This record gives sequence, structure tokens and C-alpha cells, in this order.
Amino acid sequence: MQPWIAEGAARIAGRAPRELEALVAVSSPSGDVHGAEEAVAVAVALAPEAAQIERVDCSSAGHAQDVVLRLAGTGARRLVLVGHVDTVVAHAEHRPLHRDAEHPERLTGSGSVDMKGGVVLALGVLRALAGRSADFAEIALLLVCDEEWRAGEFAHTPRFAGYDACLCFEAGQLTPGGDDAVVVKRKAAGTLQVRAQGRSAHSGSAPDKGANALLALAAAAQAVAACHDPGGPQRLTAVPTVMTSGEAFNVVPAAGELICDLRADDGAVFDGVLAGLPREIGEVELEGEMLRRWPGMDSQAVTAPLLREAAARLGRPVVGADRGGASDASYLAPAVPVTVDGLGPRGGGAHAPHEFVLEASLGTRAEVALALVDAALAT
Repeated sequence: MQPWIAEGAARIAGRAPRELEALVAVSSPSGDVHGAEEAVAVAVALAPEAAQIERVDCSSAGHAQDVVLRLAGTGARRLVLVGHVDTVVAHAEHRPLHRDAEHPERLTGSGSVDMKGGVVLALGVLRALAGRSADFAEIALLLVCDEEWRAGEFAHTPRFAGYDACLCFEAGQLTPGGDDAVVVKRKAAGTLQVRAQGRSAHSGSAPDKGANALLALAAAAQAVAACHDPGGPQRLTAVPTVMTSGEAFNVVPAAGELICDLRADDGAVFDGVLAGLPREIGEVELEGEMLRRWPGMDSQAVTAPLLREAAARLGRPVVGADRGGASDASYLAPAVPVTVDGLGPRGGGAHAPHEFVLEASLGTRAEVALALVDAALAT
């Protein structure tokens, strides 16, 4: 392993648990302006002194502004690092970082692996590069406040178009054989909403005068689930996830809503799921709509040389892998073809109360990130 990588990763790992504790201490559910501002303030405090701070409009209305931390240099290459400070965890369920008594290797807390652990590593990489200004023209770290629930387009793609590489710090992983893996392929993702409008009636004295929206939505959920084909050519997953209907125990529900999560290699297949929904069931009208679409990403071929160069610097393999989850890297990849994701620490339980980071991975994943950065600057 090259000395700059080993020494830099050791410094990052030495600070990372305390920095992660500070960032996780801030409850920042997506859409909460105050929480996002606090999280951004922590991130800015951990950035190198040389970093220029720019607040830019978020992709989603009503959110706090995103932040770009920039290092200016005298070299030629430009890299953008990407992370997000929002979580899916509501304030009431937020858990600060703590060491799991049953699993002492785990640092458990809300948003720790998705993706405040990645933000900590990205900030560490930024600090490590502050002393190498002759090797780059610009290093930018983009931290957004709306990744976990963005319905519209990503606003920042034009800002970074033409940069030499994009490195995103979503959670890391290993190959089945135990080698370090990074994400170079992601599925497209979509959120399908189905709204139902039926007719209410007393469920005891006149149930057949009603048109039951709940039953119609249940049938719509079955129709969506019938499209589920993870072994098919597009690896489509179609999963109903949330259904709401009814206001009282003794009234036929007149309205309701169904939410479904769709993932596939090509997001165009989502239109087929939408088109296959019935428009009416049992006198209940159904209306489907795609609330959001995230593009897929496939940078396997174009990033292969970079991964080889990084592995040579690291002294161990760096393997390209795929992942089903959505990421902002997918939006940037069309404008920055050399895009690599999954540079954050390893862990588990994302979006759940037991979300955790494996403490030992803070150092090993910092090594991977620094090796990729060093290779990207030399390409």
C-alpha cells in the first residue's frame, strides 16, 4: 500500500468515530430544514480550513440549501465527491450513536450507514487532499439534504458536467470472497402511487351500497406484485409497500392510496407496470401515477481501468459490483462517466432502528477511497 494512502486512512479512521457521533447526534429527517442546517453546520466544521463554502438551492422545494465544499488547486483534474445528510428516520425514532453491547464492533445510530458514515469519510478525504493542491484543479464535495425523498429531478448534474470523476460515499460492501467492492452499476428506481375512489356506506346496515376502495387497492397491489420478475431480463422487482384506506371501523372505505417500489435495470419497464393496472374494480375508480423515477447507472466498462489502478496503489483488489438501491451517483453518471459509488463504511440495517456501521471498516474503506482518488488524479 502506498504510504500516502496508509497514513491518510489511519488519520481518517482515528477521527471518524467521534465525527460520526457528532453527525448522528443531529436528527435530520428528509425535509426538516432545521435538522439539515444543523447537519450541514457539523459537516462544515469538519471540513479543511482551505475549503470554500457555497450554499446552493436544493433539488426539492421547501428543503434547506445543499452545500458544496471546494478545494482549489493548480493542477488539471476535477473530482466531485457526493453525499447526503438527510435520513428516513423521524425525530421521534431518532437514536444517537452508541456502541452495541451485544455487538461491540458496531456503532449503532440513526443514519449511521445511510449515509453519515460516508459523509465522515468524504470529509476525511477532503482533508487528506488539502495538502495536494498541485495535483488537482478542483475537488468538490456536494452534500445534499433531500436524497431520501426526492420526487423531482436532480438539480446539480449540469454543475458538475465534464468533471473527470465522481466518487459517491454510499455504504460499502465486500464481494462474496471478502474483497473490497465498490458500486459501478445500479438499478433504476421508481415510486408508483395508485389512488382509489369508491363510495362509502354503512358497513352494517347497507354494505352492498358502498364501493370498497380498500378491496380495490388490494387487488391493485396483487396486479403490481404479479409483475415482480427479479430473474427476468430487466431484473424487475415490483413490491407494494404502503396502503392506506378507511376512516372508521363501521364504514365502507370510499378512498385510499397504494404505494409501490419498483426497481429494474431499465426504468422504461415501469411504464408497463403502470399500464397494466386496472382502471376500475368493483365500481371503484383507480388512477396510477409514477411519483418519482431514478435513473439506473452502468459505469462498469469505463471505470475498470480506474479500479485496476486503485488496486495497484492499495495492494489488494478493488472489485466493481452492482446494487439495487438508488443513489445520486446515478444522476451524475451521464455527465461524469467515470462514476464510482459505495465508498462509505460497511454496516447494515439501513432505514431501520438498528442501523449500524462496522467500526473496523472506517479505516479499510478510507483506504479504498484514497486509492481511488489517487488513481483518478493520476489518470
